Amino acid sequence: QVQLVESGGGLVQAGGSLRLSCAASGRAFSIYAMGWFRQAPGKEREFVAAISGSGISVYYADSGKGRFTISRDNAKNTMTVQMNTLKPEDTAVYYCAARKGPVQYNAAPYDYWGQGTQVTVSS
Repeated sequence: QVQLVESGGGLVQAGGSLRLSCAASGRAFSIYAMGWFRQAPGKEREFVAAISGSGISVYYADSGKGRFTISRDNAKNTMTVQMNTLKPEDTAVYYCAARKGPVQYNAAPYDYWGQGTQVTVSS
């Protein structure tokens, strides 16, 4: 069983930056692929970024390439995403998720989810 808690959301102006963190409880954190997803009002949950259990492989949605950087610290059971040059369209609730096995781009294969953290980017 893994419990995930996100932090770091908030209100920022367009062009600003935020750093979201996800703290995981439980054992063997490194066996879990981790992902960030987001959901805006009236829209489906969408993939943002993901990282393999070892941290070697990272993946980004086209919307975040060049602006977002995902990382993890397996010794501290944490994962972060640094989000730069934020845009109003990045406004959403951001969720971290975990699954055993390889990274997936869809939300359904992820077994564990955090409660979400709100990111609001004003224009």
